[in-house]
Amino acid sequence: MITFNQQDQRCIVSGRLTQDEVKQLWSKRHELFTASTQVVDLSALEYVDSAGVALLLAFIKLHASSSQETSVSRQLVNPSEQLKKMIELYDLDAFFQPNIVSNSKGN
Repeated sequence: MITFNQQDQRCIVSGRLTQDEVKQLWSKRHELFTASTQVVDLSALEYVDSAGVALLLAFIKLHASSSQETSVSRQLVNPSEQLKKMIELYDLDAFFQPNIVSNSKGN
């Protein structure tokens, strides 16, 4: 199960983001965040598969296309160690920010 907890300009995503969740969320992806959401905090995300990564990247693209007049972009922050491995594997460093609010124990 995946949850989205909106806290001002930050949304904390928790749970598991797998193909099954993506199938259910895809048609509602435009509604998962408020217009003011600038930071998507992934620190509570337990597991992400490749479909989940695709959905996370769609969140950035949706925001960029809806706010072209502003210079502020939505950021994906605090990826778990498992997600960091996928980011490295797929060469997606440019889309994810380092641990801005770090919950990691270091490398």
